[in-house]
Formats: sequence, C-alpha cells, structure tokens
Amino acid sequence: MNILRSITFAVVAFFAMTVTAVADPVKVGFVYVGPIGDHGWTYRHDIGRQQVEEAYGDKVETVYIESVQYGPEAERVIRQMAKSGVDIIFATSFGYMEPMLKVAKEFPDVKFEHATGYKRHDNMSTYGLRLYQARHVQGIIAGMMTKTNKICYVGAYPIPEVIREINTYYMGAKKMNPDVDIDVVWVNTWYDPAKEADAANVMMAEGCDMVAQHTDSPAPLQAAQQQGKLGFGQASDQINFAPKAQLTATIDNWGPYYIKKVGQVIEGNWQVEDYFGHMNEDAVQMAPFTNMPADVKAKAQTIKDAISNGEYFAFTGPLKDNTGKLQLADGEVASDEHLNTMMYYVEGIDATVPGN
Repeated sequence: MNILRSITFAVVAFFAMTVTAVADPVKVGFVYVGPIGDHGWTYRHDIGRQQVEEAYGDKVETVYIESVQYGPEAERVIRQMAKSGVDIIFATSFGYMEPMLKVAKEFPDVKFEHATGYKRHDNMSTYGLRLYQARHVQGIIAGMMTKTNKICYVGAYPIPEVIREINTYYMGAKKMNPDVDIDVVWVNTWYDPAKEADAANVMMAEGCDMVAQHTDSPAPLQAAQQQGKLGFGQASDQINFAPKAQLTATIDNWGPYYIKKVGQVIEGNWQVEDYFGHMNEDAVQMAPFTNMPADVKAKAQTIKDAISNGEYFAFTGPLKDNTGKLQLADGEVASDEHLNTMMYYVEGIDATVPGN
C-alpha cells in the first residue's frame, strides 16, 4: 500500500510539474496608431514591446496591430484582442480612449492600458510620459538660435498632449527671446510624410527657421535640412535622417513601463494606475545636443538638469491663456489633471485652438 501511495504521489507530482512547465505564456497586445517603421512614435512603442520579450522570454507572447484608425476600427481591434485571449492590451494613442473604455467594461478579466488619456476604469490604467519637459528644452534652444524670430510647429491633432507641447515649446523660446513668434499648422494625421513635409515647407516659406513637430515621421526635419533650416527630432533620435539639421530630439522610453505592467500580470498583482513618466527616471530622454554653439548647448543642459532635478517647472503661475484668462495663479503649479486636459494656448500665441 505504501508503495502504491508513493507511485501515485510521484505521478501526481510529475503531472503538476509538467503543467507548470508548459503553462501558457501571458499574452500581451499592442494597438498602434502608425506603422512600426515610422521612425518616431510607433517605432518607439514597438521598441518597448521588444524589450518586454527580451525581459520575459517564453513567459510572454506579444501581438500587435499597426495603423489602427480611431473610432469603430479601434473598437473592433481592441475587442477582437480581448476575445482572442490577450491578457493585457496597450492602446498607444489618445484617440483610442473611448473605444478602449467601452471594451474594458465588457471584459472585466482583461487588463487594459491607455496611453496619453485620462479616463480609467476598474481594469483600465492610463499612462504617458512628460514629453513636455524635453520640448521645453527644445524651445530654449530655438529661442536662442532663431535668426528670424519665427519658430514653427507641425501638429497632428488639437488634443491636450499636443497643445501642451506647443505651449511649453513656445514658453521656452519666449524665455530666451521675447521677440519670438510661433506658427502652427495642423495636418490632421499622425503619419503622412508628404503632408508633414508640406506643412513645414509652408511655414519655412513664411520665415520660420526652427522646425518642431508633433507628428510621427522625420519628414519635417528632413524638409528643414533641405531648406537649410534647423529642427528637432520627434519621439526618437532622427539624426540619421537630417544630420545637418537636427539640434536634439525627444526620445520616448516606454520599455520600463511595459516591462513593469506585464510583470504585474505575470505575478498576479496588476493594478490600475495613472502613470506619467518623468525625465528624472529616464522615461523622457533627449538625443545629444548637436549643430549648436557652446553657449546654447550649455544653457540647454542647465535647463534640462533643472527640470530633471525638479528645480524648474515651466507650467508655474502666473500663467494666462491667449485670451487673457488667468489659468494658473502666482506660484501655482499645474496639476497633472490640468496638463492632461489642456486645451488653450498660452499668452502670446496668436492663434486659436481648433474647435475652441
């Protein structure tokens, strides 16, 4: 009888070990607004996906869908991922907020993560990066280096994350050069190199000599180089596309957050949060300062260090919008909620936010 019990125990233990060894990997889904080869926003998100695979190996299986349009298509893609057994889904653009929220309510056992939005649910987190920090440094550089006192910005859509960066870019430039003006052209797309380049060329023809962008290809920066102007890379280091024009670039470092959240799913302790990555944790990086004089480089580094150390925050009152309304009182620091819902231009920008 003891021998039989020992054999039975051994068989049970063997099968338990076998089941553990072949346990299904955690399935991780990514919904991308552009192609992974855009060399900007989506490219950097996909680098983060690859870092998840490197960190966890056969414990995870990742899937992704590129170039997903806002609206019904996004809802369909997110729902299909949830139905297919994906354990955690990352939707990587602001316009996916409502579709993801709707699907999240239908699939309470799936974890949902929405980038750059502000709506959460019991099983839906939000996450973003304080990219405005790097953009302010770019503004400092632009204000010091412009020869025409005219800087410009190619915007994708008039949403809070883009408005916020236009403002902080202008504020940085104005800090160094009170005579600076800014032009903004909206292209109503995240990724269309021809449209992006055309927008930059229009503004350069009108006198802009410092080109910034909140779109996803290197096209505006390449246009700047072709016109003998200067500019900034977006989301990734784009120096190889315009080695004579790029002054620096914002580099989005999504990998650590993706690794953390997938790890929580693996360990069974995932939780809802509102993450806003900071320069001081290397979530927001900047490409080397190039094609600029030593004094500009030194000033840019000083401001970058002060932002990283928490000694300097651009969105500190008094701050008025361009209608004269006080948005931040003297000494008031903008809350994350204020930043994530910002839909006004700051004082000095001679334009109207579309839709306002």
